[in-house]
Amino acid sequence: MIHTTLAQLRHLKLTGMADALAMQHEQPGNYDSLSFAERIQLLADAEQLEREQRKQQRLLKAARLKLHATAKDIDYGHPRGLKQSQMAALLQCDWLHKHQNLLLTGPCGCGKTYLACALAHTACMKGYSAKYYRLSRLMLELTQAKADGSYSKALQQLAKLDMLILDDWGLEPLKAAQRNDLMEIMDDRNNHSSTVIISQLPTDQWYQSIGDNTLADAILDRLMHNAHRIKLKGESMRKTRSELTDGEHLA
Repeated sequence: MIHTTLAQLRHLKLTGMADALAMQHEQPGNYDSLSFAERIQLLADAEQLEREQRKQQRLLKAARLKLHATAKDIDYGHPRGLKQSQMAALLQCDWLHKHQNLLLTGPCGCGKTYLACALAHTACMKGYSAKYYRLSRLMLELTQAKADGSYSKALQQLAKLDMLILDDWGLEPLKAAQRNDLMEIMDDRNNHSSTVIISQLPTDQWYQSIGDNTLADAILDRLMHNAHRIKLKGESMRKTRSELTDGEHLA
């Protein structure tokens, strides 16, 4: 009978419950003292835990994060102006619940992308959806979406994300169509979801980098009015961590 029950549970995709029942069957001494209700509760808890873990893995895979970054591995010792108290507050993800934005600025190599990916990893673990894009890649995807008729669907998918990370903001000049695309994205997400912007440019130069005065006003107003800001500084962390030894240099 136990084998039939296990097969039925797996057929119903209750694999967490099936695994927990198999453990109870294989280790009766650990569970004999429990009541029927208590053993059922253990099965339900196991199923819920497995479903949460599967959801977390789906969210992480869909996020396509550039770096495997976690909150516990953030370096607070490097002198770059990163406040541990501010990161601790952001890692609570209350800003995502309130649909606020985050602006990460600083020189190349100071760890902006790592911090954003660590925040996204934590968000996925808490059940929020996220996705990472280099801005130029996103603009290319939207151009292709216009060509194949999926532009409206692409915008809808972006609007549904709890956290949208846009890296390399202001690195390349925007074309008129790209400015319009950004406006559509920011308008859809305004006060409904959170956007993380990563840029080497300080925020006071973003207006000029967008190019069109009217659209720049509209885009930045939606982006900045409820945004947290992290301004990093200092020498590149890549340089300090990646210097080759004499023996590692190729002849």
